[in-house]
Amino acid sequence: MIFRILEDQLREKSGAAKQAAMEADRRYMQLALTLGRRGLGRTWPNPAVGAVVVKDGVIVGRGWTLVGGRPHAEPEALKRAGEAGRGATLYVTLEPCSHFGKSPPCVDAIIAAGISRVVAAIEDPNPEVAGKGHAKLRAAGIRVDVGLFAEEAARDHAGHFRRVRDGRPHVILKLAVSADDKIGAAGSKPVAITGETARTRVHLLRAQSDAILVGIGTVLADDPLLTCRLPGMAARSPVRVVLDRALRIPGNSRLVHSARETPLWVVASELAEAPAAAKLGAAGAQVFRVPPASASGLDLWAVLNALSEKGITRLLVEGGSRVASSFVAADLVDEVWLLRGPESIGAGGVAALGALGLTEITQSPRLKLRASETLGNDTLAIYERA
Repeated sequence: MIFRILEDQLREKSGAAKQAAMEADRRYMQLALTLGRRGLGRTWPNPAVGAVVVKDGVIVGRGWTLVGGRPHAEPEALKRAGEAGRGATLYVTLEPCSHFGKSPPCVDAIIAAGISRVVAAIEDPNPEVAGKGHAKLRAAGIRVDVGLFAEEAARDHAGHFRRVRDGRPHVILKLAVSADDKIGAAGSKPVAITGETARTRVHLLRAQSDAILVGIGTVLADDPLLTCRLPGMAARSPVRVVLDRALRIPGNSRLVHSARETPLWVVASELAEAPAAAKLGAAGAQVFRVPPASASGLDLWAVLNALSEKGITRLLVEGGSRVASSFVAADLVDEVWLLRGPESIGAGGVAALGALGLTEITQSPRLKLRASETLGNDTLAIYERA
């Protein structure tokens, strides 16, 4: 009887220890994910990875992918850990790279640092990695556990995954609609739909995107700047992309005037006139040419492929109605941020998706509601590809 009681006590202690270890793993991976998100919008063409080094329950090193994609998160965390990294556990949000690119393989740095265990959230689909990093670590005698918070990591690295698998960026469509599903007043006149809290969230989303895209209609109607206007975050502004088949963008627009401060890429038809392109180039903008899909539009697949080739992984599409509906109709939207204000615009207002209707998003079998929240007097619903 006494032996049975002792066995039960040992089993309880063992179970409690395992539970505590699992909870610790979760905390450290959550921290790694949070650190990785610091790089969203700034690390392209590389993924924004986070890494944490832990020794005997103490965090001895932290790192995240820096601007331009280098250094990678793992060597940054290992550098901060120093000798304390020997025998430690490394938590990382994506499989460490195992190939020589513009920097040495991260797995080599991990092995050299004496790490004893690696906890990776998810495998990297890049054919140059794709399990090879984990395999090399295991061959070196390092314990490797994969899959903790894999869903969250896949969402954070969606741009990298989409670019690797499909040759295009992860597309986020942002729509701010009135209570009666309009995005503008009669005559395409701009109108304030959402409040300050919602606008702050949008500017944070801009900062976490590699590029932001609008159509020439929005440029002509609104003369937008398309930068991140949160205090102290102007440098986090994304590349501005304008779909402009015939190169009608005015030379005196705010986009062109600021092209040397914040990159401006104008995507035109192969048939667009060369003198107009030359003028934009002289102002600091870059012009890309893609095949026209029709007499009035561009081939969106070609547009996305061109952006992907330039390294863009996360693309925020902000409008207008025609551009938004075109992306939805082409099934090229991976995520939707639908902001709704409390006021109606009324008859004559610009419908959010033209003739398509918002049900193409809210009732689409291709999209599912992931989250919703209240932002002051407005609401935000986030949909993602099912």
